Amino acid sequence: MGIVNVTPDSFSDGGRYFAQQQAIEHGLALAAAGADLLDVGGESTRPYSQPVSVDEEARRVLGVVQALAERTGVPVSIDTSKAAVARDALAAGAEIINDVTALAGDPAMLGLAAASGAAVCLMHMRGTPQTMQDNLQYDDLLGEITAFLAARRDACTHAGIAPERIALDPGVGFGKTHGHNVQIMAHCYRLHELGCPLLVGHSRKGFLAKVVGFQQADLTAGTIGASIALALQGVQIVRVHDAGPVRQALAVFEAVGGLSGEPMQLP
Repeated sequence: MGIVNVTPDSFSDGGRYFAQQQAIEHGLALAAAGADLLDVGGESTRPYSQPVSVDEEARRVLGVVQALAERTGVPVSIDTSKAAVARDALAAGAEIINDVTALAGDPAMLGLAAASGAAVCLMHMRGTPQTMQDNLQYDDLLGEITAFLAARRDACTHAGIAPERIALDPGVGFGKTHGHNVQIMAHCYRLHELGCPLLVGHSRKGFLAKVVGFQQADLTAGTIGASIALALQGVQIVRVHDAGPVRQALAVFEAVGGLSGEPMQLP
């Protein structure tokens, strides 16, 4: 999943693709580089980020969603927790709702998702982006994440969303310490017990800088290493800024044995 941040304040590339045409060109480049999905968002969810209005978020993303849906064969995801934005993005061509509140932040979101037939991604987060780093205590990190995601999965299925339309995200970087993020990354395989595809968004995040040393400004290599570790655990979707390098790394990983242990037969 390639990331298209149409924001001035996202943690890694805020402002770089804020202009609509720049965002469209970036999405096209991600698709050309091998992204299987494109995730378009118009509101930063980094720690202590400020929310934006429905109108402003819609203004940022709708033209980008429509252009990418029309000009690529890649399914487009709308990264939003606002039902009004999700509704208009689906009308513009999006097929997936990626909601950091797991469809719980807006009372209208669950019904919209069920009625629309869209696929959904449910993420674990305690609180909001403005409060999530204020309480970082867990008695059982993986157990609490698993229980939360199971409850939201069940809420979705009870609302009429088919299980095959649901992906689950443990929320790396959302209300967790660097140590928590490493634990989540190392034990993602445990979430397969929930019976849904897994999506992990680890790209360029601060825990990678902590692992390799804060002197590293470019975390592409760290992101690739983490992506391969997730592939080894059977994680189905990795959400990344650098789709081309990650795609290449995973292709070579699979060619030389990957999960099967059998190398590709090349002439």
